[in-house]
Parts: sequence; C-alpha cells; structure tokens
Amino acid sequence: MNSLPLFHRIAGTKVVLVGNGAMAEAKQRLVERAGGEICSEAEAHHARLAFVALEDGRKSEAAALRLKRLGLLVNVADRPELCDFTLPSVLEREPVLIAVGTGGASAGLSKHLRLRLERLLPAGLGALASGLSEARDRIRARWPDGDDRRRAIDAALSEHGPLDPLAGGSAERVESWLADAAEPQGAQTVEITLASDDPDDLTLKQARLLGMADTVLHDPGIAEAILIRARADARRVALPGDPPADGLTVVLRRAKA
Repeated sequence: MNSLPLFHRIAGTKVVLVGNGAMAEAKQRLVERAGGEICSEAEAHHARLAFVALEDGRKSEAAALRLKRLGLLVNVADRPELCDFTLPSVLEREPVLIAVGTGGASAGLSKHLRLRLERLLPAGLGALASGLSEARDRIRARWPDGDDRRRAIDAALSEHGPLDPLAGGSAERVESWLADAAEPQGAQTVEITLASDDPDDLTLKQARLLGMADTVLHDPGIAEAILIRARADARRVALPGDPPADGLTVVLRRAKA
C-alpha cells in the first residue's frame, strides 16, 4: 500500500488553488462540492491543502515547493511525483463515499472501476447508512459490548443478511432488524487451507471470513498478501497458539506439499 487512504473534511476551510483553465476549474468544482472555500496563494497561511493546476511543468514544481514550505499538503495535476496526496475517483451515495485510487498511476483506470461500481451499488445505500447512524444509540444500548455490537452489525450487513447493502429495501429494515436481531454467536473457529500465496486464489467465502475475523491464527510462513485481507484491527497470532474464548477465529494453514 503506497498511500494511506483518508477522507479529509474541508467544509468551511480555505483551500489554495494555483492555476486556471479546465484543470483548475475541475479542482475548484470538487473542492466546492465538499464545502471548501477556494483561495489564492496569497492566503495560503489560512489553508492546509493546495492544488496546483498549471500546464507549465517548471511553474508547477516551483508553486508546489513554495506551498510545501508553508506546511501545506499539495496536489499537482498530472505530476504524481510532486503530490503529497492524490485525488481518487469518487462514487457518492450520500453519506456513503467510495473512493477508487491508483496513487496517480492511472486516473482513467480509477474512473472505469468507479463506473463499474456505480452499476452494482443501489441508490438506497446512502439511506441505509443514515438509518444506521440514526439508530446508533439504540444499537449501543442493545449491544453494550463493542465486540458483540460489531458482530451483530457484521451479521446484519453480510450477504443475504437483513441489511445486505446490495439488496433493495435494506434501509427500510433497520428498525425491524434492531427489534428482532438474534444475539451474536459465541466463539467460532474456522480453518482454511491455502492453495497458494496468491490472494486471488481465495474463494469468496474464505475472503469473507478473513474480512470478518477477530483473530487470525496462522502458520509462520503465510504471505503478507493473504494476511492483509483480514481486518486491520484483527489480532494476528502465529501458530502454535490457542484461539481466544470469544469471537471468530480463522486458522490459516499451508497446504501440505
């Protein structure tokens, strides 16, 4: 992973824009869509972010260096090597935002991946997110323990679950799910024997289990490319080791030669 994906809130804050023409106008529209206020380089001391959209390569580099010296994070159009951050292609289902980026390698690829996702994700996805937000206090009251709460939400949002985000009408089922949801299952252990070190060889079920695991027990030689398919906050324990007393434990073993 060559970048740390972040969503930066800029509503009501100043953002420097250096440039003019179509490239600069595109950046301005994006900033204003997120609630930011465009300002000139002269007001850089009030800003934290800056965009440089100049056709001249030398002028772009000079502007980027000036702004970086002032402590701003800078994006330079078509110059990923000068960028402190890059702009992904954004799919919006307010308040859901899905960002697809390539670290500046190919904006075209990001765009076409986003277009494919547009066809997959229902228009009601934002309403589902808003419904879960409005129910947050009641969800906390129903499952005071953080791990139990996460497991209950995972079960609800899983494929074919009552709040499956890709199924139509999920937003209307938040209240009935909260009223009728079963208690999360206790400790579970699932073993996966890996065919290779290539994450593309994982089955859909195996990838889903890894993404939901609380603990990953693994042979010492399991590839990092496999391990990072688990949740970032999942516990990792090298075998031999004992599974914890609660939650979902996925045991990863290499196939015997």
